[in-house]
Amino acid sequence: MQLPPKVTERAFARLAEIGAADDGKALRVAVEGGGCSGFQYDIRLDDVSDDDLVLEGCGEKVVVDAVSLPFLAEAVIDFSEELIGARFVINNPNASSSCGCGTSFSI
Repeated sequence: MQLPPKVTERAFARLAEIGAADDGKALRVAVEGGGCSGFQYDIRLDDVSDDDLVLEGCGEKVVVDAVSLPFLAEAVIDFSEELIGARFVINNPNASSSCGCGTSFSI
């Protein structure tokens, strides 16, 4: 059995800062075909669907759809603030390689 992704406290704290739950939204992390490495992450605020895996912390929710879940097994969803900008990032042990921008990967 594959372990679900984990969400860091820093990622939940950032969702709380932007008030996602206050607006009835969750952070959706999905995997789609495309990008320069074969797959790409789609990270956005969205409504929760019935078939989503819901990860909760700090009163906030991160959701992953059933199709994306196998691609994100044991991944860590985090929030990073660097000189080049702040963004949600995915540390995915299933990705064999990724592009320079970190938004697409291959398996």
